[in-house]
Amino acid sequence: MSKALRIFQGKFGRVALLDMDAVLINHAHPHCHVLIKASGADTFFAVRDQLCPLRDDTAVLINAWEPHSYAHQPGAPPSIILALYIEPRWLADMQKEFTASARPGFFPHSSGELSPPIRRLADRMADELLFNDDAGPSHEELLFNLMIAVIERFSEWRSLIATQRTARLPASDYRIRKAVAHMRGSLGRESLDPEGSGREFNVDEVARSAGLSRAHLFRLFQSTLGITPALYFNVLRMEAAFGDLADAEHSIADISGRLGFAAPSHFTRFFRHNQGVTPTEYRRVVNLIAEAGPVPGTRNDAK
Repeated sequence: MSKALRIFQGKFGRVALLDMDAVLINHAHPHCHVLIKASGADTFFAVRDQLCPLRDDTAVLINAWEPHSYAHQPGAPPSIILALYIEPRWLADMQKEFTASARPGFFPHSSGELSPPIRRLADRMADELLFNDDAGPSHEELLFNLMIAVIERFSEWRSLIATQRTARLPASDYRIRKAVAHMRGSLGRESLDPEGSGREFNVDEVARSAGLSRAHLFRLFQSTLGITPALYFNVLRMEAAFGDLADAEHSIADISGRLGFAAPSHFTRFFRHNQGVTPTEYRRVVNLIAEAGPVPGTRNDAK
């Protein structure tokens, strides 16, 4: 069974060191997502319908909202993976040009060869996660330096800047906004399904809320976000769970009920299939980093 060794969570998003030995279902994140092997066996992630190798000398690069899965081979030894889930708004706060990190195509390729500086920064980040319990600005500065190195090597963000002012963002479609607002509002409402699994995703209900047919809703989500409405709903559930799990005031049972699951066991199964670990284990290793000032050395530090 996969294990979470350490997780830092804050305004930047999340940074996790994961001991992975089981597959993850197809899922997505609203983050700029980077995967680097820290130790253990070579492995693969499936992105854009292709297997991307994760070795000592490679990274897997996943754009915001891009579906992907962990393709761990049955019987293969575990892999220790440094997983970065970086909030595009945090990157933009540090350097405004990186607003492009929220857009499709920020990483034009799903894998790439690590440079020696990125390898060193990733190793330092993994060591900090394992051995430094005093999470704070130093972790955030190291994370920013690692992301800058990754972006400079693998992203074509400069070519996106010229078009981002005129490009129509997915959220600018009012029908998408209405559908998403309905999904957010329905997170905590339980359904009356006979299986008792809690709030089931009802695509027809979401389509009606946006004034669309079922087929049109699917086409619109796929053309603007590149994922299905059901997968988007799962992302909303997971992101809400991450926030609640970092707050010790909420019990697992409370979080499960708030997210519309009829029983904590259903929430645990859902969370493990998407994250690889149980909610209880996630809570045990997560370290919440309080919001700090600008990262030293960034453009916005001089304001």
